[in-house]
Amino acid sequence: QLYREARECLTLLSQRLGSQKFFFGDSPASLDAFVFSRLAPLLKAKLPNGKLQQHLKSLQNLCNYCTSILSLYFPWDGGESCLLPHPVGLGEGEEDPHKRRNQLLSVLVGLVAMLGYAFLSGIVSIQRGGVAPAGRQPIAMEEEEEEE
Repeated sequence: QLYREARECLTLLSQRLGSQKFFFGDSPASLDAFVFSRLAPLLKAKLPNGKLQQHLKSLQNLCNYCTSILSLYFPWDGGESCLLPHPVGLGEGEEDPHKRRNQLLSVLVGLVAMLGYAFLSGIVSIQRGGVAPAGRQPIAMEEEEEEE
């Protein structure tokens, strides 16, 4: 029932907008701000159920309306909104081609940071194995603390 009413509302908005740039002509009004504030998240957000989003994307004039406002007032974020959703068969790995690489890089950076901290704080130290040269004996931990 709720989806049916929402779809009907979107359809009525689309009919009211027609081929105009804004609801009341060539310049935006407060109604445009209100409608855009409701349509843009619906158009841009990743939703668990995309029925309403697909219906909005099928109404090309509303989609163009949102894209126009995005590119006019938010140029860093506008543009790709009217693309059709990805086909159902795509997995998450195909959605972002660099996702695997980014995950691997973040794990490596985290690992290097943890190891760096462990070495610099003295939690972990590297000592050479084997026999010390004649006359030099490694200092035991207790002796080092007594010297300080």
